[in-house]
Amino acid sequence: MTEIFWQIYLPAAVGLTVIYALIIATYRKGWKALPHFDIPKNYQAQTKITVIIPARNEEKNIGECLQSVLNQSLSPDLYEVVVIDDHSADDTAKIIRSFPADRVKLLSLADYVSEKDTQSFKKKAIEIAVAQAAGELIVTTDADCLVPENWLQLYAAFYETQKIKFIAAPVTFHREKNSLQRFQTLDFHGMMCVTGAGIHTGLMHMCNGANMAYEKAAFYAVNGFAGIDNIASGDDMLLLQKIAAEYPGRIGFLKNINATVHTEAKPDLTSFFAQRLRWATKSTSYSETRVTLILAAVFFHCCSIVFSFFLIPFFGKIALQLFVFQILIKSVADYIYLRMMSIWFDKKDAMRWFLSSEILHILYIVIVGTAGNFVKKYEWKGRRVE
Repeated sequence: MTEIFWQIYLPAAVGLTVIYALIIATYRKGWKALPHFDIPKNYQAQTKITVIIPARNEEKNIGECLQSVLNQSLSPDLYEVVVIDDHSADDTAKIIRSFPADRVKLLSLADYVSEKDTQSFKKKAIEIAVAQAAGELIVTTDADCLVPENWLQLYAAFYETQKIKFIAAPVTFHREKNSLQRFQTLDFHGMMCVTGAGIHTGLMHMCNGANMAYEKAAFYAVNGFAGIDNIASGDDMLLLQKIAAEYPGRIGFLKNINATVHTEAKPDLTSFFAQRLRWATKSTSYSETRVTLILAAVFFHCCSIVFSFFLIPFFGKIALQLFVFQILIKSVADYIYLRMMSIWFDKKDAMRWFLSSEILHILYIVIVGTAGNFVKKYEWKGRRVE
């Protein structure tokens, strides 16, 4: 066991730590190199946009969400809003109908598929909505999100000037009430850096369905969700990777704080774990090998930190030094990285919870990463997903 520690584990743990630091430095550099986008002077939008919002049991959120979408600076003549109700058992549909029918179009997923017909409800909902969309550009968000007033104006300008097929844009949390939610804010800041830097450098393609857009023609050019429709989640990243493969170099990240969508973090461990487990289960379906390799490197690095801690009683000082080295390198790399993003999001106060978030980050990566490779059944929005 001693020989294995010295010859295999020790160099592997050190190597993973160095690799992690290099990955974080690469993302930080990529984000800083990503150009800020502003609407050109005297710009007049021309593209017709369809905003698609899938909704399931969102009576507490859908009204505020729709109001923010309807309060856009973009001319109402240039965009439509389509909400597709996914078998809601509450007053979601009633609230949607309270908005003027000429401003908000309501579709019911139950009119097209029963709850026994599919596992990919959100993908099916979006597919149906896209088929009826009048817009050239499809913009998606979630029913629990709030969007800024220049959101669609920025999308239109970015799409028209950059001539791209798929646009990812920033998402952050707000209205945090506890330490778990504050951790999620910092974690999401990191994810947004990965998203923007990955797209800009071509290293990897990630996005979040709460704030993204794609050309309707590009959606059909890659046959929509065909080939990934057997996976319950992945209406965002898996679609992005299909479009990126079909249109190399035609993917963009809209780097403008005024394009940021806000949503609320999960309030407790149960809902947080369910969300992250849902995300983790699709990781083996990514078509981009680099995404899988990078996620694996981060996972094994965090696992090695936990393992090093438990080796301290057996190997004493050397195991303790290794553990401190790993924690120190990760913390310094993460601090520089997350501080940069918290400043960009104008949420510098989030860094007050950095130390506690570092511990949570390691544990969450290990637990959810492990569970995601073995647990293929989970509950999401009242449904048992397999």
